[in-house]
Amino acid sequence: MQKPEPFVQPDMIFSVSDASALLKNVVETAFPRIRIRGELSQITRATSGHIYMTIKDAGAAISVIIWRGTPIPFKLEDGLEVIITGRFTTYPARSNYQIIVNEIEMAGVGAILKMLEERKRKLAAEGLFDQARKKALPKFPQRIGIVTSPTGAAFQDIQNRLRERFPVEIVLYPATVQGATAAAEVAAGIEYFNRAKNVDVIIVARGGGALEDLLPFSEEIAVRAAAASEIPLISGVGHEPDWMLIDYAADVRAPTPTGAAEMVVPTKLSLIQELDNLWHRLSNNFTTRLANAKSRIDAIVIKSPKQVVMEQQQRLDDVARTMNIIVSNKLMSTRQKMDVVSNFPGILQNKMTSLVQDVNHLGQMLNSLSYKNVLQRGYAIVRDKDNIIISRAEENRKPASIEFADGSIKI
Repeated sequence: MQKPEPFVQPDMIFSVSDASALLKNVVETAFPRIRIRGELSQITRATSGHIYMTIKDAGAAISVIIWRGTPIPFKLEDGLEVIITGRFTTYPARSNYQIIVNEIEMAGVGAILKMLEERKRKLAAEGLFDQARKKALPKFPQRIGIVTSPTGAAFQDIQNRLRERFPVEIVLYPATVQGATAAAEVAAGIEYFNRAKNVDVIIVARGGGALEDLLPFSEEIAVRAAAASEIPLISGVGHEPDWMLIDYAADVRAPTPTGAAEMVVPTKLSLIQELDNLWHRLSNNFTTRLANAKSRIDAIVIKSPKQVVMEQQQRLDDVARTMNIIVSNKLMSTRQKMDVVSNFPGILQNKMTSLVQDVNHLGQMLNSLSYKNVLQRGYAIVRDKDNIIISRAEENRKPASIEFADGSIKI
């Protein structure tokens, strides 16, 4: 770059304000528009809505300002590589220079994919993509809610395919599908249908485009709204290779908007075929059951009334014989019990005689074992004053008593 000629003479003297204004004019004149690529850091959003940050590389850093209202098509994060378009200016109060941003974009697909992968890991860790959260689509929806641009090709494709396959009522929630406000509008559409509960299934759709254009469908606000939807939700964003984060949060992911329409309703031809198959199955089943019933009826043998009466009489005869046997057995058992009862006095008398003999025998045994019988044979028992028997000479204690067979004496 050619070095400009100086226009300030060495002997000129400026005030601080004049020098700052001169420098500001030079910078803004020399850089009315500039594009810079670098990595974002120190991102701060002021209460006024302005965003202050730094764009840097390995060798330098420049202050950046994004005024409130400037469109930002994606979420700003530290470490994100971007390309900003704006103009250089100075801030005399702090004696620094900065860039006022008019446009900001991600620096290439690699940076976008890196950001999406990090966001995907974060949302997956929260369980937003769990298979257990997925809801089944209704087989025959009556009303379908669509969140997309009313002027986009995606809405026309969905309408045409639904009209071809199975006409149903459509409720459109118009939303921009590209730009800074797209993610919030898509989320608002999903939340609207869940509040109103006026549809059976929701389709979020957008046609194909560059990865940067599809980024609103990977913003957290849209992904969280899809995951929180109580109404089954189909994501039909982009083309077959395009995978946005809303695809993981949706209950079903369609490769295209047209594919979403094909998933949500069956074709009239397939319904007719299914009804035909059902009719054939029912017809075959009814025919089989009818044939089985006819076979059972044919197998029934109708007996004559006389034969029926004779069979019943035979059954009564069998019952009478059985009853006679039972009654005879009962009578015999009762008679035996009565015989036993009639013999009870003799049995009781014999039992009493036996008990008297046992008592007498025990009395004789007690008498034979009594120490009185020993005293009758000439023995005696010596006791001390406490009536304790003295059995040895060395235990001699006085006074004492001697018990004989005919009495006791004191010694």
